[in-house]
Formats: sequence, structure tokens, C-alpha cells
Amino acid sequence: MAQSAAQPAAPLGSSATLPAGAPAPAAASGAQAKGATDGTGIAGAANGADAASDTASLHSAFEARQRVLDQRSEENNYRYAVAEHDCYSKFFVNHCLNKARDSMRSVQADIRKEQLALDGEQRTLRARERDERAALKRAQDEAGAPQRAAQDARNAQAYEEKQRQHQLDQAQRNAEAPQRSANEQAYQEKQRQHALDQAQRGISPSQAATNQKAYDQKQSDFQRKLEEARQQGAQKAQERVQKQQSFEKKQADATQHKADVEARQKQAAEKAEQKRQEQLKEQQELEQQKKQQQQQQ
Repeated sequence: MAQSAAQPAAPLGSSATLPAGAPAPAAASGAQAKGATDGTGIAGAANGADAASDTASLHSAFEARQRVLDQRSEENNYRYAVAEHDCYSKFFVNHCLNKARDSMRSVQADIRKEQLALDGEQRTLRARERDERAALKRAQDEAGAPQRAAQDARNAQAYEEKQRQHQLDQAQRNAEAPQRSANEQAYQEKQRQHALDQAQRGISPSQAATNQKAYDQKQSDFQRKLEEARQQGAQKAQERVQKQQSFEKKQADATQHKADVEARQKQAAEKAEQKRQEQLKEQQELEQQKKQQQQQQ
């Protein structure tokens, strides 16, 4: 009887040792993957372009470790189901079931411990990614603040300049109003005098109207040419102002771009140094854990 009860313990014990040995390669591969990604991260931070690749590698390593844990859980449940089934053919059924359950729970506890560690690392990575995104957005906002302030200042200055020009034009029109009225009166008086002169010279009203029409046409053509010249001068002046504003904007953009590049370079250097310190700390912790494991063994 004792021998019959001991027989299922051997395969059950051997099946329990399998999951205990299984995590070692998985953990080793995870550590190797992490070490590989850490090495890539140093170069990526130095170059300022491989941070996304490093993060993707970490996510891939986490997914691989999660698949290993899921597979171990399925295998553990399967071995327990097989052992439970076999126990019912034994004499000491309860003893066999308890032993199978203890073995299953032991492996389950190991898997749970590794699952918690993996979840913690994933939370840390997500928090770091969230902080990096927030820092990048703050840096972009801070880098764009001078440009926005400069643009607002230019817009405010242009608006004030337009307001001042409008006030000057209005004041000039108001100042010229008496002169325009006097000119209109002089013109009307000249027209009356011209009509009297024509009547004295014996010019018929129809001829006078024709002459007046020709005179008015010449005056209209002169005013039109004068207005065209004034518009062309105003357009050229506006083009000069636009060219000057475009040149100033290019200068401001070039200065801002230089400041942005220097800020990004500084941020990349600080990030690389911070990541290097984190990697050194993680490496020291891993070495300490290995030493503790070796001492425990």
C-alpha cells in the first residue's frame, strides 16, 4: 500500500520540478532581452533617435515573458488535472490529491510572483513613457512660446501701426477739407468766368459744351493717371514692407530653430545621462540579486 501511494509521488514530483526549472531559461532570456535593449537604449539616447526602438524592444520582451508565464500556467493546470485523474486510481486518494494540489500551488505561487514582477516593470515603463511624453510636450510648448510671443508682438505692432496710419489719414483729410472746399469754389468760379469769356468771344453754347466736355475728359484722364501712379506707389511701398517683414520673420525663425536644436541636444544629453544612471543602477541590482541567489544556493 505504501509503495502504491509512493509511486504517484515520483511522477508528480518530477512534473512539479519542471515548472520550477522552466522559469530559469525564461528569466534568463528576459534578462538577456532586457540587457540587449538596455545596450541599444544607450546608443539610442546618445543619437537621440533610437528611443522608440528601445521602447518597442522592451514591450516585445514583456510580451515574450508574458507568453512564457501563460504557457507555464496552462501546463501547470494540465499537469494538475492529469495528476488528479491518476490519483483516483490510487489507494491513498486523498493523500495523492493533497500532494498534487500542493505541487500545483507551489508552481502557481512561483508564476504569480513572476507575474507581479512583470506587471510592476510594465507599470514602470508606462509611467516613464507617460512622463517622457509630458516632458516632450512641455519642452515643445516652452520652445514655441518665444515664437508665439514674437508673432503676437508683431501682430499687435502691425495693428497699432494701421490704427496710427488711419488716424493720420483721417486727420489729413480733415485738414484738407477747407482747402478742397476752396478749390471747388475756385473751380466753379473759373467755370463761370470761362463761360462768360466764351460768350464774349461768340462761341456757341454747343461748341462751349463740346469744349467743356473735352476739358473735363482731359481732367478725368489726368486724375485717373494720377490715381494709378498713387496706387502703384502705395503697392510698391506695401511690397517693401512685406519683404521687410518676411526677412524679419526668416531671421526670427532661424534664431528660434537654432534655439530649438540646442534645446533638443541638451535634452537628449540629459536623457542619455539619466538613462545611463538608471541602467547602471539596474545592473548593480541584478548583480546583487545574482550574488544573493548564489549565496542562498
